[in-house]
Amino acid sequence: MSGFVFAEKPIAIESGEGVTLTADDGTEYLDFGASYACTPVGHCHPTVVEAVQTQASELLFVQGSYPVEARTTLYERLADLAPGDLDNVWLCNSGTEANEAALKFARSATGASEIVATRGAFHGRTMGSLSATWKPKYKTPYEPLLSDVTFVEYGDAEALSAAVSAETAAVLLEPIQGEGGVNPAPAGYLETAREVTRETETALIFDEIQTGLGRTGSMWACENDSLTDAPVVPDVLTTAKGLASGLPMGATLCADWIAESAGSHGSTFSGNPLVAAAANATLSVIEDDALAANAETVGSYLHSELADSALPIDEVRGEGLLVGLEVGRGANRVVRDLALDHEILALPAGRTVVRALPPLTVEPAHADAFVEALETVLTATAEQ
Repeated sequence: MSGFVFAEKPIAIESGEGVTLTADDGTEYLDFGASYACTPVGHCHPTVVEAVQTQASELLFVQGSYPVEARTTLYERLADLAPGDLDNVWLCNSGTEANEAALKFARSATGASEIVATRGAFHGRTMGSLSATWKPKYKTPYEPLLSDVTFVEYGDAEALSAAVSAETAAVLLEPIQGEGGVNPAPAGYLETAREVTRETETALIFDEIQTGLGRTGSMWACENDSLTDAPVVPDVLTTAKGLASGLPMGATLCADWIAESAGSHGSTFSGNPLVAAAANATLSVIEDDALAANAETVGSYLHSELADSALPIDEVRGEGLLVGLEVGRGANRVVRDLALDHEILALPAGRTVVRALPPLTVEPAHADAFVEALETVLTATAEQ
């Protein structure tokens, strides 16, 4: 059976530019999903394309023990951009690999084995990160998974504190849950996580695979003043998805005490030069074009337009250009109708939430088009 991993949608994409994807029949779609936040600087950004073409003409691959300029530069850039002192960088190929490494590093550095995660969490599909993922449909066919994972209610600081002990190797949190419904951490929650893990010498891991790289209006969500009074620096931070504009790249950023006792870990394709070049170019565009600031500006505009509208939306959640719309049951249907009837691509986050994750280059006019289409779709749905 070919192509059985994904259920294919009835839209064959042929090309992309900026915030637009073009199908093989010439139809242009406004991309408000960015393939789960994988194209933060837009599709086929010329700076990224040029970097890939140049690197491809010089060196496609050499394994990680040989220094390569693109890889070395990426180590340095990520260390500079990391919050606090997370200047030890492990490169890999995906978000689930970044989280897998984070859990292994935490176990090795602490000597403990227990993991605390949250209900609604999504951390990936490999065995370790899947064990810390909440939804049973992702996990049941592959059980037994890691046995010593405790799940607590997301946002419940008391439950989190009670679950963490000296036997806890890691607390793994998303500053804003993505797949779980776009749920921002409530006030004080990340600070509590930092306090309790410091007291028990537990590794605090922030999964910023979807929230990082400027999406919430700051480079990292754990630095966003809408979520915390002051930046909360974890012991480990993971990033991926848009890091290399959709080419396979993930990174695990670690404090010294984690890196010094991380154990033996490896990956053949760690820091692939071609993908590292794409990541360097992507980070340059994010910084040079102030895309985090644009995410905050356009995201605030989109939030206000949705909140002020007469749309049958129960709640608008999120920060910057990570937006969740609570529409009641039928989110998948809304996403389908937006695509097929209005040429706008969005995403569900469970059965009740429509998720908007556009490239960070979107403009207010694009937000207007999204809101207008959503109004038509939701009105039609309500009349049925």
